[in-house]
Amino acid sequence: MLRSVKTLEGYKIHALDGEIGEVNDFFFDDVSWNIRYLVVDTGTWLQKRLVLISPHSLGKPDWKAKRFPVNLTKEKIQNSPSVEMDRPVSRQQETDLSDYYGWPYYWTGLGAGFPGAIPPVPPASLNYPDQGFLKGGEKREREGDPHLRSARDVIDYKIQAEDNKIGNVEDFILEDDLWSIRYMVVDTGKWLLPGKKVLIALPWIQAIDWDQSSVFVNLTASEVEQSPEYHPDRIINKEFETELFNYYKRPVPWK
Repeated sequence: MLRSVKTLEGYKIHALDGEIGEVNDFFFDDVSWNIRYLVVDTGTWLQKRLVLISPHSLGKPDWKAKRFPVNLTKEKIQNSPSVEMDRPVSRQQETDLSDYYGWPYYWTGLGAGFPGAIPPVPPASLNYPDQGFLKGGEKREREGDPHLRSARDVIDYKIQAEDNKIGNVEDFILEDDLWSIRYMVVDTGKWLLPGKKVLIALPWIQAIDWDQSSVFVNLTASEVEQSPEYHPDRIINKEFETELFNYYKRPVPWK
């Protein structure tokens, strides 16, 4: 099922022996667009310490109760390697976390997905943006950051169409069984009248300038202005997605 990333913030994280905190943010891989970690605010339990939990440790989510169970104990989480959240997460820190928890190294290509997380269509065939399109990545690589991005940090990035600015990133839509981002939610209210929220599929992203907080899409402003409107209170079903891809005259991925 497709879900808004914003609506998952605040979900409670339950270890095997009790609650440890709530979701504060998500770190995603800017090459594959997979969610790599849930950022968990442990509150007073660990003196406001933020910890990273891989989806590999998640059990079956309780969507009604807004709760993510994890197959870890509170003691295991408490003694986990510390990560400084005010700077890029280094590959060494990720290695330490993976070794400590027994998570696979996703950057080796082995264990890159999650249980059941095999996309129905290979990302390459969807023309997902790869490392070559992501401007500003070289600097982060030299600093040791393995292409991890905070979903919160990307909120409000400017969206630039082929002929004009069209809006700002407001949210992401992820596929909850794959933990993979499928769409950006764009609010056009500051740039197009009448303003509305629309979905931009990742294959339509031409480039991202991380240093300038800008996303470039291979669409025109008029196309976006007339595109099907996204309503956050409605479920995104296959009918809506088909309508969206057909409107832009783009191949429907699952067909």
